[in-house]
Amino acid sequence: MSNTPTGADQVPAEHVIKAIPVRHYGRWVSAVVVVGLLAALIAAFANAKIDWSITGDYLFTSSMLQGAGNTLLISVCAMALGLLLGVVAAVMRLSHNPVTSTVAWGYIWLFRGTPVLVQLLIWWNLALIFPTMFGVSTNDLITPFMAALLGLGINEGAYMAEIVRAGIQSVDEGQTEAAHALGISRAKTMRRIVLPQAMRVIVPPSGNEFINMLKTSSLAYVVTYPELLTKAKDVYTGNLAVMELLFVACFWYLVLTTVFSIGQYYLERHYAKGSSRSLPPTPLQKIKKNLSFGRTR
Repeated sequence: MSNTPTGADQVPAEHVIKAIPVRHYGRWVSAVVVVGLLAALIAAFANAKIDWSITGDYLFTSSMLQGAGNTLLISVCAMALGLLLGVVAAVMRLSHNPVTSTVAWGYIWLFRGTPVLVQLLIWWNLALIFPTMFGVSTNDLITPFMAALLGLGINEGAYMAEIVRAGIQSVDEGQTEAAHALGISRAKTMRRIVLPQAMRVIVPPSGNEFINMLKTSSLAYVVTYPELLTKAKDVYTGNLAVMELLFVACFWYLVLTTVFSIGQYYLERHYAKGSSRSLPPTPLQKIKKNLSFGRTR
């Protein structure tokens, strides 16, 4: 049966509404301005006194690959230590015991309130306070890796403590009360009921902290740990190609942060399943949406 309106259902041609797309001239003007500025910036770098062939030659050398690997290693280890300390400090901070709560608050206050660079230098020079530790010379015990791990990991633990605390407090208190009514201990309630539900809040900022850790690990050059920036510095000290080697380091930092940013995105999307009616768009969906910015919504 035809759906074409007939008789009384027909609408006069002069009454038919003709939709005219809204033209967003401002969007096009701003896009042209941004593209122009970007082109000028690229031209400035292209015409600068930079030997880009040196940058290309050092991108995949064994020295830079080793530096990238060391950066990844110290970032993962420091983040794992920070996460462990953060969970412990968050639980202590929420404890009804005033001593443990105060100690946790002091830890967070101290390590969030002092620069991580200063903390790295203190760990590196710890032998000035403790010449020996556990019957071993402190200079032998605190290697560049250990100094970087302690400095970055303990500092990260203070930030992770606040993230974990926020995640725990986001879980309805009725969950804990119900568990206690069933005779479940506080420790088991926290481990089996509260923390799994708090992951939805904990995961996104934790991913951001790890990506930030990849870049903050560059500070480990002050303790002579052979991470990416240290390797670049060793090379440009010899050939004086400072900018060229710094761009090599930037390339590998961008590679590492991009890979883990993609992983973080899909991890957040996974944990959003239980709380969001519609999942956030994938990167391809975002690109498609942005390319159609001139169309009518």
